[in-house]
Amino acid sequence: MTPAPNPRRSSPLRREEIIDAARAMLADTDLESLSLRRLATSLGVTAPALYAHVEHKGDLLTAVAEQGFTELVEAFDSVDAKDPLDRLRSYGHAYVEQAIADPGLFRVMFVFRPDPIPVPGADNELPEATTAFAKPAVAIEEAMARGDIHPDRDPLLTAMTLWTTTHGLATVLLLGSSGGEVILLDNYRELVDDVINVTLDGLRCPPQ
Repeated sequence: MTPAPNPRRSSPLRREEIIDAARAMLADTDLESLSLRRLATSLGVTAPALYAHVEHKGDLLTAVAEQGFTELVEAFDSVDAKDPLDRLRSYGHAYVEQAIADPGLFRVMFVFRPDPIPVPGADNELPEATTAFAKPAVAIEEAMARGDIHPDRDPLLTAMTLWTTTHGLATVLLLGSSGGEVILLDNYRELVDDVINVTLDGLRCPPQ
């Protein structure tokens, strides 16, 4: 929920507090409607006071996205499966679970891109996104070395295929979410398993 206005503060404003308030506000508003003026009101400060901690809206969104990717990497790091395919399955579940736990954060994170994925004319690479992309890429390389993914496949294209599949799945599961409320299928985890397994099975085949 959007934080309630706090007309009088008795403590100094901190950048971390601003980021947390922005995340809370994004639970029930879209990126376009998020404004520093509205955020300042909710924190009980003037808009100019906010600029002592964030340069502009883009700076704030970058900080929110950085926080989200850091949390995603921590979720990836908690996966201890030795088998690379099992790791990829667990990474997929972690990705989807983060998306449905905080859809507003999910939308902000993917305003940015990992370094290996070039977008013509776009300077929006985020180091934390690159780190998150690299974790599955390592598992993909291991799976290719074992023959679990066909060795003739391009590793970057394979990583993008898995990312696109998982991201699309998360996006579909968020359809109809409103005001931070996500309505899920009872068996959505089975759907996640099925989508990831079908994709991995297809990646065993040689590229056409």
